[in-house]
Amino acid sequence: MSDYLIRATGYNGHVRAFAARTTTIVEEIRSRHDMWNTATAAAGRTLTVTLMMGAMLKGDETLYVKVKGGGPIGQIIAEANADGEGVAYVTNPHVHFDLNEKGKLDVRRAVGTDGFVYVTKDLGLKEPYQGSSPIVSGEIGEDFTYYFVTSEQTPSAVAVGVLVNPEDRSVLAAGGFILQLLPNTPEEVVAKMEERLSGLPQVSRMIGEGLSPEEILEKVLEEPKFLSRTEINFHCKCSADKVSQALISLGRVEIESMIEEQGEAEVHCHFCNERYHFDKSALEDLMKDM
Repeated sequence: MSDYLIRATGYNGHVRAFAARTTTIVEEIRSRHDMWNTATAAAGRTLTVTLMMGAMLKGDETLYVKVKGGGPIGQIIAEANADGEGVAYVTNPHVHFDLNEKGKLDVRRAVGTDGFVYVTKDLGLKEPYQGSSPIVSGEIGEDFTYYFVTSEQTPSAVAVGVLVNPEDRSVLAAGGFILQLLPNTPEEVVAKMEERLSGLPQVSRMIGEGLSPEEILEKVLEEPKFLSRTEINFHCKCSADKVSQALISLGRVEIESMIEEQGEAEVHCHFCNERYHFDKSALEDLMKDM
């Protein structure tokens, strides 16, 4: 089943909603970075939220998210755009702990609770939008729920989850949803939504059982209206050409120093884990373009 996200409204237009299945893209980042199970859950939850937040953008706008909680995983970095393209990585991918008291991957312990969620949006303006909020649980979903309320003044409910195979570390299911109250939402609507959410299974379990993003929203929304569907794809901005241009921008003296000292150069992309190697001949060719 392919990854995709859905935009919708519910409760007679008082609630806007996003839901996504991200199993394939989370498995992609796990495989590329050789992530261990708890790190995969933390990165996958963050990327899922970021992709859904990307669906709130328009045109060429992009979104950059950083979760820095002081835990052993280090930083979680994710990017997404309005076209459903995303990528993510963590500082320390080899992080895993025993299951917590609820029998779930201990994401809180990996992420930590002493830090902030940072969101940067490139909206095509002179300066990017920047927002942040304290980490309240380290579980990611609750942290972004708090972010929306405090930084964007939008009452929201965020649920994200990742189910990992304990045997081979592969991702079995990943996804989530975001519900947001629009201005002047009646209290009875809030009460109905809270009641539905209270009896909802874990989102990773629903994805694992084969429920689609539409079927998940049907469980939490009243009178859902589906507005659009966007395919989700792994996409990194790096390329051999961009790396070449970056090396050229260093200048002739710097490239000559690389040739003299190392005889080669290697550029590593943290997002996709690709490594671009330039031998002496390739570096000399770059200087010809200067």
